[in-house]
Amino acid sequence: MPRPHRVFILAYDGCQLLDVSGPAAVFGAANDACGRPYYELRIVSPGGGAVTSNCGVALHSRRIGGQPDTLLVAGGSKGLKAAMEHPALRRWLRSVAPRARRFGSVCTGAFVLAAAGLLDGRRVATHWASCERLARGFPALSVDAEALYVADGAVWTSAGVTTGIDMALALVEADLGAATANLIARHFVLYARRPGYQSQFSPLLQAQAEAEAPFGPLIAWMQDNLDRPLDVPALAARAGLSERTFYRRFTEATGKTPAHFVESLRLEAARTLLTRDLPLKAIAGKVGLGSAARLGHAFERRFGMAPSLFREMHRGAI
Repeated sequence: MPRPHRVFILAYDGCQLLDVSGPAAVFGAANDACGRPYYELRIVSPGGGAVTSNCGVALHSRRIGGQPDTLLVAGGSKGLKAAMEHPALRRWLRSVAPRARRFGSVCTGAFVLAAAGLLDGRRVATHWASCERLARGFPALSVDAEALYVADGAVWTSAGVTTGIDMALALVEADLGAATANLIARHFVLYARRPGYQSQFSPLLQAQAEAEAPFGPLIAWMQDNLDRPLDVPALAARAGLSERTFYRRFTEATGKTPAHFVESLRLEAARTLLTRDLPLKAIAGKVGLGSAARLGHAFERRFGMAPSLFREMHRGAI
């Protein structure tokens, strides 16, 4: 039997618990799916022993040492600066990361790798609230503020918290195939496997977080009825407001005009459907854009590429 693939997840006092437990659960589930220990998982820390996460739950860890095949650094809050400045940890990272098959981070764990000089020249992701700080503090790297996770060669980095699960599923898919990754996703009762290109804040999620009643329920209804007329008269009637009042209040609540918001919802849905084997005309109909030509024009204006090119780049991503 071949040697298990060694996965090290670096933790430290103040780390985000889900940044550790989420990917760890995915790799553990992969072993169950394989019926054998394909992955050998270790939680490691600079000093070993008990590490207290940001929510107070303690994690058992081993002292840093050995050579991982996959190395992931968890994000955190209070302990992040100490981890970035820890001399022994920085030396160990510089030693093992270049020799690993792949290495990366979850959430603000990117700061620890960046402080060790391991992300220079790379395109990376981190939590949306820390993108500007990471870019400002480490100008030699390029921050993708939109992506859920980014794979730049052997370097894999993800955005905030739950996106570590999405990235771990993608790593499992690279190792064991899409069928195994999809089986794990179903076992975890995930709504969907999210591809790396998907924005950290979808238009739906962001608007639901910001909008006041009656727009929260309205936006959810819009998402489920993209193929219906979603013009101002129809939406205003559903919201029980005059057209002028609806336009003003909706724009104030979401930061976008109704037309721009509806187009954003439709194009986000189209991006997901483009990873499947559906004709462009069928996709256009499902998302309410009418024709393949109209879909192409709107898609290229928003994303800078034709739907066909996007499909080739991301075919099978979900």
